[in-house]
Amino acid sequence: MAQRAKLDRKTAKTTAKSEKQKAKATAKAEKAAAKAQKKGEHGRITPGNTKKAVGVFKIVAPVLAPYIAKAAFTARDGYDRMRARRLGVPVGDLARFSGRGAALHARIAGDADALQDLRTRTDGHGDGDSTTSQVNVERFTDNAEKRLGQLTSAVRAAERMPSSRRRAAHRSVAGELSRIEDDIMRRLEL
Repeated sequence: MAQRAKLDRKTAKTTAKSEKQKAKATAKAEKAAAKAQKKGEHGRITPGNTKKAVGVFKIVAPVLAPYIAKAAFTARDGYDRMRARRLGVPVGDLARFSGRGAALHARIAGDADALQDLRTRTDGHGDGDSTTSQVNVERFTDNAEKRLGQLTSAVRAAERMPSSRRRAAHRSVAGELSRIEDDIMRRLEL
């Protein structure tokens, strides 16, 4: 029993000592925090840290600036090329096609070019003599160009619509474009 009492006293003494050390460390941390707050250095951004960061930036920035600019240019160029490839247009014409209806505008422009090509290629292919075929092609291209103009206006108007109505309008325009493209391909005999 004497050993048990001795062990209890020793445990109590060790516990008291550790609590005293914890209290001392907490008081020291609170004192340091109060001192930092008094100086205005509470938080991670301090005047000293800011001064050091500005000094490093002054040294590193001139060295890294050309590399950063080149990386930004390369990234932008790659992004533009990817967008142009996705839309099926040359990179130089990419600025003409923007917004949520950019793909439809690109398709409309491609179809207009195909209609011009069809108009210039009327060489007598078709059922009947060449003048009848040429008249049919002229009539078709005139009607299709008028319809493409209407579809362009519809896509522009859809830009300002709520998303559900815009998606429905874009689906409708895409369906009409598919029909026009099928007619163009049939008339080009492809």
